[in-house]
Amino acid sequence: MNAERPAPDVPEAERGIIVARDVHKWFGSLHVLRGIDLTVQAGEVVVIFGASGSGKSTFIRTINRLEEHQQGEIFVDGIELTNDIRNIAAVRSEIGMVFQSFNLFPHLTALQNVTLAPVRVRRWSRDRAEQAAMELLIRVGIPEQAHKYPAQLSGGQQQRVAIARALAMQPKIMLFDEPTSALDPEMINEVLEVMRELAGTGITMLCVTHEMGFARAVANRMAFFDHGQIVEEGPPAQIFEAPEHERTKRFLAQILH
Repeated sequence: MNAERPAPDVPEAERGIIVARDVHKWFGSLHVLRGIDLTVQAGEVVVIFGASGSGKSTFIRTINRLEEHQQGEIFVDGIELTNDIRNIAAVRSEIGMVFQSFNLFPHLTALQNVTLAPVRVRRWSRDRAEQAAMELLIRVGIPEQAHKYPAQLSGGQQQRVAIARALAMQPKIMLFDEPTSALDPEMINEVLEVMRELAGTGITMLCVTHEMGFARAVANRMAFFDHGQIVEEGPPAQIFEAPEHERTKRFLAQILH
């Protein structure tokens, strides 16, 4: 594919699997992203956190062009996200995404939800897709739910099906947009446990979440968003034990009290 590549003058350290440079996004007159610079290396787990309305979800949605950025550059695995449909398709083939809402097809079973994309997009045989889907449902801990419909599953089970569905396309990158925010408290841990296991496999993960215990245990780096900017980033130990910015300190004090 003749996808665009980063300019040759980009330093090696900046050639991550995800590279965002001076990314801006407006919704009408509302300036939602104000110059985001973030590089994620292959295999890294990066947690994005911050108050509601700080631009976290908007940013993560720009990475597979669910939202269009109006200024700056975004590269995913060397491919620049532009209006070129071929580039967008190439990037989306590398990315799995898990949303706040589960977005499962209600008329399909868990197994059918997971096999749909491999059969239609990858052109896998149904037997191959179903075997892979069952392996993924085992991996996320719910093989016994394979033939149930979403309405018959708990919220935590539906989100685990959604994770299996995203993994079915064998992505290089997984994006999580507050995947536990719609769950009852007792269901949050079962989803986080799947995400912890996934992080240990070496897949690149970018997670928008308020689950600070997960971030402390799993993240390589954390990025604190405030009013459309990254105010502070660093490893969890630094963020939790020695945050540099007053705004980061105030936010952590509120959610860790």
